[in-house]
Amino acid sequence: MTEEPAAAVADDLPGLRASVEAILLVVDEPVTELTLAQILERPRDEVVATLRELAAEYTEQGRGFDLREIAGGWRFYTRDVCAPVVERFVTDGQQARLTQAALETLAVVAYRQPVSRARVSAIRGVNSDGVIRTLTLRGLIEEAGQDPETQAHLYRTTGYFLERLGLRSVEDLPDLAPYLPDDLPEEIIEGH
Repeated sequence: MTEEPAAAVADDLPGLRASVEAILLVVDEPVTELTLAQILERPRDEVVATLRELAAEYTEQGRGFDLREIAGGWRFYTRDVCAPVVERFVTDGQQARLTQAALETLAVVAYRQPVSRARVSAIRGVNSDGVIRTLTLRGLIEEAGQDPETQAHLYRTTGYFLERLGLRSVEDLPDLAPYLPDDLPEEIIEGH
């Protein structure tokens, strides 16, 4: 088996600019020049020059993003003038109202926490798995360990839930009794 010459392998790789851009697209924190140089197997000075050229080019072209040197590394950021549009895009789904099913599930978790999915479903009378996933993704509930008997995952509300409702703790939740029908089984009312 013959080995390919190093020059032939290098020809198969994308250019330095494209490689730097590709890496910067996937980082979730600023990446250092030294790290880029090591990964790309290029001299640090060459990587630094490329980063500065790209940053200047994006600014000159008025792109919707900046390449900034910050916190000891480099990363893409939204250009300041585009921030309101990006914020509207990102928060649009977060500002949507909760469905009736989500509100019911959230109430069960809030008043019965820590509570398992099965218990939530039993109280609501319908499968709540999908709604629990949605509430977890929205940061309103979180896992709170496992039931020692059944090993089922337990759920509780989060600090974000309290913040959104303007509460200091779950003890500040209003009493449910005045809002419940008179013929509700004691098992559901029990505890709250």
